[in-house]
Amino acid sequence: AIVREEMDAIGAQETTLPILQPLDWWARSGRDAAYGPLMFRLHDRKEAAFCLSPTAEEAITVLVAGEYSSYRDLPVTLYQINWKHRDELRPRFGLLRGREFLMKDAYSFHADVDDLQRTYQDMYDAYGRVFTRCGLTWRAVEAQAGEIGGDTNHEFMAVAAVGEDDFVWCPSCDYAANVEAARRQAASRYDPPSDAPAMTTVETPDRPGITVVARQLGVPESVLLKTIVFETDGDDGPQLGAALVPGDRDVDEYALARAVAPRTVRLLDDADFAAHPELPRGYLGPHHPALDVVVADPSVAADHGWVTGANTPDQHVRDAVVGRDFRVDQWVDLVSVVAGDPCPRCTEPLAINRGIEVGHVFQIGTKYTVPLEARYQDDAGEQHPMMMGCYGIGVSRILAAVAEEHHDDAGLTWPAALAPFAVHLVAVPGRGDTADAVTAAAQRAAERLRAAGIHVIYDDRDVRP
Repeated sequence: AIVREEMDAIGAQETTLPILQPLDWWARSGRDAAYGPLMFRLHDRKEAAFCLSPTAEEAITVLVAGEYSSYRDLPVTLYQINWKHRDELRPRFGLLRGREFLMKDAYSFHADVDDLQRTYQDMYDAYGRVFTRCGLTWRAVEAQAGEIGGDTNHEFMAVAAVGEDDFVWCPSCDYAANVEAARRQAASRYDPPSDAPAMTTVETPDRPGITVVARQLGVPESVLLKTIVFETDGDDGPQLGAALVPGDRDVDEYALARAVAPRTVRLLDDADFAAHPELPRGYLGPHHPALDVVVADPSVAADHGWVTGANTPDQHVRDAVVGRDFRVDQWVDLVSVVAGDPCPRCTEPLAINRGIEVGHVFQIGTKYTVPLEARYQDDAGEQHPMMMGCYGIGVSRILAAVAEEHHDDAGLTWPAALAPFAVHLVAVPGRGDTADAVTAAAQRAAERLRAAGIHVIYDDRDVRP
């Protein structure tokens, strides 16, 4: 009811879309392959292919394409509260991660980006009201789009220790982001030391890891250079690349993928290294001759030399200097954010919490309206694809998130807005002469409460207290 009230308040219209959907819609958008084993698939008696809806972008776009054709029809926002099905690899935590779940999904269609952004903000604000009314401690965080698509999107995270997702936030300002999209204040770049000694080789037998090498050489891990090797697309076939970060930090794979986009990124695994002994795992350095592209975090432009792999088993090098001993083709923020990193907005220390994703809003653009031919005609008679937004709330998941936040040693302590009833009236008449009077009094109390508009459950079971 809370979700419905807030959707209606911003002008969204409720509808109901099919759970059983023709797979052809998903083939047209290209998401039948993208969803892969997450999607439940089946055939009818005529061998036509269908799926159980994991989400409804295709269905709503087909509906709108058939009903609206003019700029005068737009904007339009439709929503449903309906069941979704996803063949999760590891369903767990009850309502938090199930194969069947209740979702509110809304979709808006527009003639231009400005109009889309207005509805996006309306939805963003409505989601905040929903989660506040439900009694959740929540934050809206910048996020990755995943299989939905789109450039601008935010996740709404309920703070909970059992949450599946870490999110980064700033206690001093309003910055918050999923760890996949989190950023820190960009590291300073320094000129390499002009008086650094020449790069020299040191023996490090059976020490392929950052910690053991730092201990042997008596230097902090932050002075070692971590070289993560990946494969990417080249004009003439696959290319070998390296991502460079200080040894006490990890490479953010999502930041690396963004850095080389639209090319793909695949980190090398055990099988790759076994097949290529010329790439000695644990002993690779940024000056390896096989590297076609080198991407580095700005902190690699340091005022000191680096300890890094010597490209030979059981050997490292000291005093490797960027620009002199190895090159960098692209500078980009590559490190995974950790607690204490400076906020990208106010520079104060960032914090990291675990949370449960209870909502997600997306500005999708034309990802679905182009392949599914949802077009409108402007006032000059020209055809254009509609702009689209997508907005989801995990209705059944909200209950689990609220339960995680609102409980004590005796059990659940529902917020009043979500409690299944306001009053639990218990009658214990016993077996004596007053039993009938107690029962009658309890019934009168129940009737008076209901007459006053109070939701009461009258517990008249014939059991001991």
